[in-house]
Amino acid sequence: MSEVLPQERTLRITVAINPRAAFGGSRTATSGQIGEMAVERLRAAGHLVTVLRRRNYAELRHAVDAEIAAGAQALVVVGGDGMVHLGVNALVGSNVPLGIVPAGTGNDAARGLGLDPKDPTAAVARFLHACQNKPRTVDLGRISTTGTKPVWFMCALSAGFDALVNERANSWHRPRGPMRYNLAILRELLALKPRKYALLVDGLPRELSALMISVANAPSIGGGLQIVPDAQNDDGLLDLFVLSPVSRWTFLRILPSVRAGRHTSHPAVRIERVRQVRVDTISLSAYADGERVGMLPLTVDVEPGALQVWG
Repeated sequence: MSEVLPQERTLRITVAINPRAAFGGSRTATSGQIGEMAVERLRAAGHLVTVLRRRNYAELRHAVDAEIAAGAQALVVVGGDGMVHLGVNALVGSNVPLGIVPAGTGNDAARGLGLDPKDPTAAVARFLHACQNKPRTVDLGRISTTGTKPVWFMCALSAGFDALVNERANSWHRPRGPMRYNLAILRELLALKPRKYALLVDGLPRELSALMISVANAPSIGGGLQIVPDAQNDDGLLDLFVLSPVSRWTFLRILPSVRAGRHTSHPAVRIERVRQVRVDTISLSAYADGERVGMLPLTVDVEPGALQVWG
């Protein structure tokens, strides 16, 4: 007697494409063309797919919210960490799972979920398999500040040198791609100096000087820099990373080792598991998953199991 296989579920899936994507472009690696591939494969598997393409992130977020309210059963984002950030904040607290097809510059959220940033086809295949099973849950970081709504992140809050690099890179229109980020690093290195911070770590006050402070929920930032290589997105904790003041030359020696996660034994590096951190310093904008989230002070909490994921 032959085995009877369970029937696959047909889902209503919303696919949100990076607003900067150009469908039908001449290059084969654009996020627009990766989006076309993802939509084609999802539909070929029998799912009902709604495709969202808008002029900017604000319009796209509004369209995503409308689809979720109308009963979408999954949201698949095609792009980098900015698109994941949009999806996370649209879905947090809901029962709608998120799927990620990496097609951006950084793709650290995809890395944190075990996806290969260079293989979007495999990411679609993994989603198609996962969506026939119960979704897994992951933690999120929640950012709170007086007078604004909370913002959630999947990877990390940056409040130091890396935030300054993001601010610099976002102020430039050219060059495009990773080179703009690399040039911003070089520019900020010229002005490298420590900042004085006031922290409140799990209720205990702490004052210190540092070059970098990050509160991480996943191992990497900046396109694969393993800033907290042992971080886990389902352990109910965040990882506080602090780089104490060092010379510019020492900083340059530490930086390459971060990509492989070999910096953690350096005496200027401190990593600790925490549940809540309040970060304050003078005149600094914080970034979360590469997106500007506002001026310090900010409070970051871990929210265990806040997001469901297929992939």
